[in-house]
Amino acid sequence: MSDCVIISDSSCDIPDSVVEEYNIKLIPYYVSFDQENYYKERFELSIKDFYDRLRNDKVFPKTSLPSVEDYINAFTPFIKEGKGIICFCLTSKFSGSYQSAINAKNILIEEYPDAKIEVINSIQATGGQGLVVLQAAKMQKANYSMEKIVEKIETLKETARITFFVDTLEYLEKGGRIGKVSALIGGVLNFKPLIVVRNGELIPYGKIRGRKKALRKIIEMAEEIINDDYSNYDFCIAQSDCAEEAEWLREMLEKEWNIKIEYPFFDIGTTIGTNTGPDVIGICFIKKFDVGM
Repeated sequence: MSDCVIISDSSCDIPDSVVEEYNIKLIPYYVSFDQENYYKERFELSIKDFYDRLRNDKVFPKTSLPSVEDYINAFTPFIKEGKGIICFCLTSKFSGSYQSAINAKNILIEEYPDAKIEVINSIQATGGQGLVVLQAAKMQKANYSMEKIVEKIETLKETARITFFVDTLEYLEKGGRIGKVSALIGGVLNFKPLIVVRNGELIPYGKIRGRKKALRKIIEMAEEIINDDYSNYDFCIAQSDCAEEAEWLREMLEKEWNIKIEYPFFDIGTTIGTNTGPDVIGICFIKKFDVGM
């Protein structure tokens, strides 16, 4: 019996089947199309319905992070069972979810002084965050202690990356997330901005004309980072409502890198999709927990 439970905010975008396989508890973000009515992502609004609204209604929704109360309500039953808690949050550079979970921890420690709660800033998002969470879940399944999981994850999360492109910068601009990526604004017709998620930030890589060239380029971007060390990494593909292209990408990676991507696609949820829009594809990867580092 494991001595801890793995929890994550819903920005990790781990597929439902994988959430169930590893018994991961998700704490949802909220999304609103009118800033009055808010829905829990995945629980009250499906990812398909979300992208249908983006495409058909041309709306720019708003998201809201899980509250301190949401985290308290999620943590408390496990504390009462005597379980330790490892909770993962979206990079603190994108959201206040991490601070919300820390505040919940501090409140609960006053009431339950013996509670073991670790809140981890994933310094990642979507599939990158999901892979960080899954390395912890795999260690849990391998009977690592809570302390050992936390220790290894703090090192492993630094190896996580996403190489991706967005179809347009419009959503990042509307969401106020443009940051350093603003350097990619302007230029050629039909350009696709190329971006790397590293250490909790969106790092501009460049831009390229057309989606086919962009797909090829994010493969090259990942290759520069991995440096032929494919067998020591865990991979997934994150995509927002463009599964056909994502399938092509999966086939290319498995063939060219001689790997097997074991996970279903990580469908980019409302938390990240609000800021990136539809038709986004990314290669997410992290060093495996059982590789010497």
